[in-house]
Amino acid sequence: MPLAMNREVFITCAVTGSGGTQDRSPHVPRSPEQIAKSAIDAAKAGAAIVHCHVRDPETGKPSRDLKLYREVTERIRDAEVDVVLNLTAGMGGDIVFGGVESPFPVNAGATDMVGATERVAHVADCLPEICTLDCGTMNFAEADYVMTNTPGMLRAMGRMMTELGVKPEIEAFDTGHLWFAKELVKEGVLDGPALVQLCMGVPWGAPDDLNTFMAMVNNVPSDWTFSAFALGRNQMAYAAAAVLAGGNVRVGLEDNLWLDKGVLATNAQLVERAATVVTNMGARVIGPEEVRAKLGLTKRAPVAK
Repeated sequence: MPLAMNREVFITCAVTGSGGTQDRSPHVPRSPEQIAKSAIDAAKAGAAIVHCHVRDPETGKPSRDLKLYREVTERIRDAEVDVVLNLTAGMGGDIVFGGVESPFPVNAGATDMVGATERVAHVADCLPEICTLDCGTMNFAEADYVMTNTPGMLRAMGRMMTELGVKPEIEAFDTGHLWFAKELVKEGVLDGPALVQLCMGVPWGAPDDLNTFMAMVNNVPSDWTFSAFALGRNQMAYAAAAVLAGGNVRVGLEDNLWLDKGVLATNAQLVERAATVVTNMGARVIGPEEVRAKLGLTKRAPVAK
């Protein structure tokens, strides 16, 4: 398909993620206060959307604690700067097998598998405008770790998100994930037009070469909205590639820790650089109100306690 550059671009900042990066940079936020502050700083730098995980404040390890999500949500909602809130719903689908000769029993200490309702519980409580839906199962980096999202689980989670009025951001790590996402819209599990994040260079999903990227882009329906990112050193190059291909931009410490060689980044610095890339290409960076209008989002307060 011919390239059709996007001239009205929103930037998402993926603030902290769930990877083991907490000890690799002092800028990776751990506590709800740190995560919210980093998200707010990113919004001030030009991010229209902040994508948030939570971590154990003491260890920095990934968490599904509803209280932590609630605190992050309330701190961001109470901030003086407006931003669209996107909470992960990717936690709770991790299987770590016991090894190649004895996969069962699984590694209980590393496995985190829960049901659909529990995986979406913080979404129901916090009512973000967007939450993620990882639209497939894949081998994920480590030798015996599988990110598990069965068709039944995705249908159940997708229905819950739709009923809550929270827009799913489909996380597509390979072309088959887009195939299934289109099926979910066809079945009415998800409302169309959908929102997609193309996740490039995540072992062992779609590699971040441009041929694969365009294969992903060409599998996104023309009336859907997509954004894209790549890990590590290619993060900023993909800011340009995504805009050129007609999409939007994601940057942040979830995906890349570095501003330049040997220089650790903050989220705000990565957003500022991405905004410079976008504007230097002749596009305009749009804000949260324009994103809400574009995607049909409604900003809401968390469920009253």
